Amino acid sequence: MLKEFDLAGVYLSPMLLYALIAAVPWALVREGLGRAGAYALIWHPPLFNTALYLVMLAGVAAVLHQ
Repeated sequence: MLKEFDLAGVYLSPMLLYALIAAVPWALVREGLGRAGAYALIWHPPLFNTALYLVMLAGVAAVLHQ
């Protein structure tokens, strides 16, 4: 379990680290879906991207928060 981490005297939540880690696979999956043409089948791409990122963030937080 990660505690707060110190960045130049400012304590930051581990959620910030989780968010940065989740952004990497999210960007890769988003790019792959774009190249595959999946966004033509998705009704609301920004909403889908937000939901996809939240799923990735929840997964990262669940794995790293143990």
